[in-house]
Amino acid sequence: MADDAKNWFERTKDYINELKLEMRRVTWPNRKQVRGTTAVVIFSVFLFAGYFFVVDSILNRGVTGIMHFFTK
Repeated sequence: MADDAKNWFERTKDYINELKLEMRRVTWPNRKQVRGTTAVVIFSVFLFAGYFFVVDSILNRGVTGIMHFFTK
Protein backbone atom coordinates (compact mmCIF):
# COMPACT_ATOMS: atom_id res chain seq x y z
CA MET A 1 0.00 0.00 0.00
CA ALA A 2 2.81 2.45 0.87
CA ASP A 3 4.48 1.54 -2.43
CA ASP A 4 1.31 2.53 -4.30
CA ALA A 5 1.25 5.91 -2.58
CA LYS A 6 4.92 6.50 -3.37
CA ASN A 7 4.37 5.42 -6.97
CA TRP A 8 1.37 7.77 -7.25
CA PHE A 9 3.39 10.65 -5.81
CA GLU A 10 6.25 10.07 -8.28
CA ARG A 11 3.86 9.84 -11.25
CA THR A 12 2.11 13.03 -10.16
CA LYS A 13 5.42 14.84 -9.74
CA ASP A 14 6.58 13.65 -13.19
CA TYR A 15 3.28 14.75 -14.72
CA ILE A 16 3.56 18.25 -13.24
CA ASN A 17 7.18 18.60 -14.40
CA GLU A 18 6.25 17.49 -17.93
CA LEU A 19 3.30 19.88 -17.90
CA LYS A 20 5.56 22.80 -16.97
CA LEU A 21 7.99 21.83 -19.74
CA GLU A 22 5.20 21.62 -22.30
CA MET A 23 3.75 24.99 -21.26
CA ARG A 24 7.13 26.60 -21.94
CA ARG A 25 6.96 25.31 -25.52
CA VAL A 26 3.54 26.85 -26.21
CA THR A 27 3.49 29.82 -28.55
CA TRP A 28 0.75 32.18 -27.44
CA PRO A 29 -1.02 34.50 -29.90
CA ASN A 30 -0.47 38.22 -29.58
CA ARG A 31 -3.27 40.72 -28.96
CA LYS A 32 -3.71 41.51 -32.68
CA GLN A 33 -4.15 37.83 -33.56
CA VAL A 34 -6.66 37.33 -30.75
CA ARG A 35 -8.70 40.34 -31.89
CA GLY A 36 -8.67 39.14 -35.50
CA THR A 37 -9.76 35.60 -34.73
CA THR A 38 -12.37 36.84 -32.26
CA ALA A 39 -13.84 39.14 -34.93
CA VAL A 40 -13.99 36.23 -37.39
CA VAL A 41 -15.75 34.04 -34.83
CA ILE A 42 -18.30 36.73 -33.93
CA PHE A 43 -18.99 37.46 -37.61
CA SER A 44 -19.39 33.74 -38.33
CA VAL A 45 -21.80 33.28 -35.43
CA PHE A 46 -24.05 36.10 -36.68
CA LEU A 47 -23.82 34.82 -40.26
CA PHE A 48 -24.87 31.30 -39.25
CA ALA A 49 -27.58 32.67 -36.95
CA GLY A 50 -29.05 34.61 -39.88
CA TYR A 51 -28.83 31.57 -42.15
CA PHE A 52 -30.56 29.31 -39.64
CA PHE A 53 -33.21 31.97 -38.99
CA VAL A 54 -34.06 32.08 -42.70
CA VAL A 55 -34.07 28.29 -43.06
CA ASP A 56 -36.18 27.89 -39.90
CA SER A 57 -38.67 30.49 -41.12
CA ILE A 58 -39.04 28.77 -44.49
CA LEU A 59 -39.47 25.34 -42.92
CA ASN A 60 -41.91 26.70 -40.35
CA ARG A 61 -44.08 28.29 -43.05
CA GLY A 62 -43.95 25.08 -45.10
CA VAL A 63 -44.92 22.81 -42.23
CA THR A 64 -47.63 25.24 -41.09
CA GLY A 65 -49.02 25.36 -44.64
CA ILE A 66 -49.07 21.56 -44.87
CA MET A 67 -50.75 21.27 -41.46
CA HIS A 68 -53.46 23.80 -42.45
CA PHE A 69 -53.97 22.00 -45.78
CA PHE A 70 -54.60 18.62 -44.12
CA THR A 71 -56.62 19.89 -41.15
CA LYS A 72 -59.28 21.72 -43.18
